[in-house]
Amino acid sequence: MNRPLRTGKVPPRVLESLILPHLGGRRPEVLIRASLGEDAAVFDPGDALVVVSSDPVTAAGEGIGWYAAHVVMNDVAAGGARPLGILVTLILPPGSSEALVGELQRDIARAVGGLGAEILGGHTEISDSVTRPVVVATALGLAPRGRPIGSSGGRPGDQLVLTKTAGLEGTAILAIDHPGRLAAILSPAETDRARSLLGQLSVVPEALVAVQHGVAALHDVTEGGVLGAAWELARASGTGFTLDRRRVPVAPETEKVCAALHLDPLRLISSGALLIAVAGGDALVEELSAAGIGAAVVGELTERGCSVVGDEGTWELDEAFSPDDELIRLLGTWQA
Repeated sequence: MNRPLRTGKVPPRVLESLILPHLGGRRPEVLIRASLGEDAAVFDPGDALVVVSSDPVTAAGEGIGWYAAHVVMNDVAAGGARPLGILVTLILPPGSSEALVGELQRDIARAVGGLGAEILGGHTEISDSVTRPVVVATALGLAPRGRPIGSSGGRPGDQLVLTKTAGLEGTAILAIDHPGRLAAILSPAETDRARSLLGQLSVVPEALVAVQHGVAALHDVTEGGVLGAAWELARASGTGFTLDRRRVPVAPETEKVCAALHLDPLRLISSGALLIAVAGGDALVEELSAAGIGAAVVGELTERGCSVVGDEGTWELDEAFSPDDELIRLLGTWQA
């Protein structure tokens, strides 16, 4: 089980013993599913729209399979769709063991199966082109026919609703992959709570509530954090925005980590949070709350201009603004 794998495609016996038994749920729309020798999946969506997205995950260490599955399914959910399944490419460095392959596949299957989706296929290989595991996932989802929902439907006057908390994913990654660096910042109990944020990584539940409510636009909050997501949603919609950082929910553990490491929680990677543009945000917040999902109105879309309001006044974003992420910057300094 712990034998190292050779460079190249993973052997069929590994696929049959460690990959194929763990494919998540089973969807009735899937006509030809993942199996040895099949190069593609076939599904019949019927009277629905198909939403597709693809993402690589390279920054996370422990739990990278869980991250990859949820991140790409979040993108599909932000397109107004219920995830149907994903295709996964695993590229592992030489010396990787069969045990690692099994661990990655089980993590991916647990994430996918928990949302009623299926692993439709993919590719697994050992390559000296990488020095640590790389997971690339492509997700497909089904949405009701009608007006597609994406990031471009926002209108001036729409309120911005944020679910969960800013910096959710970045806090979890730091607590899971760099506990030693946080030992002087967080207590053991706080570290456990920070690690547990990983369990909130999916935005599928709140996206489904939002679609039923009727919203203008959805945007998954990933690299660049809440600020980057607001900027991207506004750019896609052809609007400006005002973001009130005093109203943005931030977990206590995130606040402590960001204060100690000089990070801005609004620019910290935040998969697990969903940014929603909607007319009458308070009503949606109530619906989300009734579904057990925390949310808050944090700003609004405007005709033009992008600004952030805080205790120290208003900061106007200029044309050169870039939605860079604080976690990537921090990890870069640690690796230098």
